[in-house]
Amino acid sequence: MAEKSIKKRANLRDVAKASGVSVATVSRVLNTPELVTETTRQAVQAAIEALHFVPSAAARSINSGRSHVIGALVPTLDNAIFSRFLGALEAKLSAHGLSLVVATTDGDPDIEAQKAQRLINIGAEALIVSGITHSPEFDQLITRTRIPTVATSFYEADYRYPTIGYDNAAASRKALEFLIGKGHQDIAVFHGPTEHHDRMRARLSGLHGQGELHTYETEITLAGAGKAIDALFQSSPHITAILCLSDVLALGALFGLQRRNIQVPNDISLIGIDDLPSSASAFPSITTIHLPAFEMGIRTADAVANWVERQIIPEPHLIDTTLIVRQST
Repeated sequence: MAEKSIKKRANLRDVAKASGVSVATVSRVLNTPELVTETTRQAVQAAIEALHFVPSAAARSINSGRSHVIGALVPTLDNAIFSRFLGALEAKLSAHGLSLVVATTDGDPDIEAQKAQRLINIGAEALIVSGITHSPEFDQLITRTRIPTVATSFYEADYRYPTIGYDNAAASRKALEFLIGKGHQDIAVFHGPTEHHDRMRARLSGLHGQGELHTYETEITLAGAGKAIDALFQSSPHITAILCLSDVLALGALFGLQRRNIQVPNDISLIGIDDLPSSASAFPSITTIHLPAFEMGIRTADAVANWVERQIIPEPHLIDTTLIVRQST
């Protein structure tokens, strides 16, 4: 059986040889065509088309000093809140002529520092991170490289990097005050792990001083919420409302309650934080605090573009959250 030949991708030298000019001339045709005669441009362009040559972005960045690449570090892609944010971020960066490269960290500051270094190694001109908890290695990297860095999903006016995001404590407090206003006094709180998760810690802090609450920590998954429901009914079966500090937990709690034939909201009220699309589609639909991830993506893209294109360092920006009342309360 004859082996298939693997065609090597054409490079600048191939184009130069085919068009009878130097590599430097081919580079000028690609980067500063106004400096090359029309005859030479046509000869080089004919060679490019014949060889199916695709210019290397890396090679161009060497000449221009720009990669036009922005790196984003997020805990996970397995959550619609990050998908919504990244979708808006990528679209708006593209409108600015910038490309987005995404890396996931699993919420681990050490992994974040390692992947930040990789993004810088491939030429990222700026970094976008989640929250304000980062490792000393990450902070040292940013200090050493002086790369523009914006922190999102959290608002902290005096933080070392510009922040664009929400007041997470105020968001959870808004949800709790709504339940208390409805007459609920015996309330359970489902929350995710707090280690390395400043947004979750901030949401818990917003509940301090608001009466006695029954708190349950679990992984932010549907299964994790199911475990929290089991733990709840083993210890505090008489609660009248559940406040979930994530819509993922709220949806999982709804499923867990339905498995026990407990009606929402007739028997127990349920509220979440995020406003994921699934919350509006659930039955009953879930009352939640809307976190404007799409707006955060747009504002972050504009801020980063102004920083790398015009050297305008962005100011911290607080994005308001909104209570969305649905059928579950």
